[in-house]
Amino acid sequence: MDERSVGDDGSPGSGPRTGDRVRVEIAKFDGSPHRGYPAVLLGEDEFGRWLGVPRGTVSDSGTRHELPWVLLVPPDAWWTAMFNPAPQGSEIYCDITTPAEWIEGRLVLADLDLDVKRRRESGAVLLVDDDEFTAHAAEFGYPAPLIDRAWAAAFELRQALGDGSEPFASYYHRWLDKIMSWEPVTQRPGH
Repeated sequence: MDERSVGDDGSPGSGPRTGDRVRVEIAKFDGSPHRGYPAVLLGEDEFGRWLGVPRGTVSDSGTRHELPWVLLVPPDAWWTAMFNPAPQGSEIYCDITTPAEWIEGRLVLADLDLDVKRRRESGAVLLVDDDEFTAHAAEFGYPAPLIDRAWAAAFELRQALGDGSEPFASYYHRWLDKIMSWEPVTQRPGH
């Protein structure tokens, strides 16, 4: 199932195909840019779309990433999950977000500043940046239903990262292995 083409609305069709470049654009709730980077659509399965970010990728901030990672974007979910290889301290880092939109080869969503992560060495599952979420909820005027959905997603993820639920137990390794074998991105001279 990971080789199909998917339309921008999530239906089978004319959307990006496995191996296509995808632009990830993450904003704050007020629409201001937060971060962006190029990725590769690795495929899709029952958990969602899997994007790979090869080592050497340069994000909009100018940061060159020495380690690759995989981003899971589940359909209609209020989160995304980043899976990292060793020696990255966070094995899994989940951003609580608005549901993703796929617009002409771009993944567009808003980061709500509430996160859940699992530490590699200890296996500890942590809810992080809840203070930032509370501050931004007031600053940006998050509607009450959005706040409720964000907290529900965070609690669901905290449970899933701790209890061995897939894709968080071992399933994600098949996707991380794919991006680990990609050649690093290199910059052309003058770019």
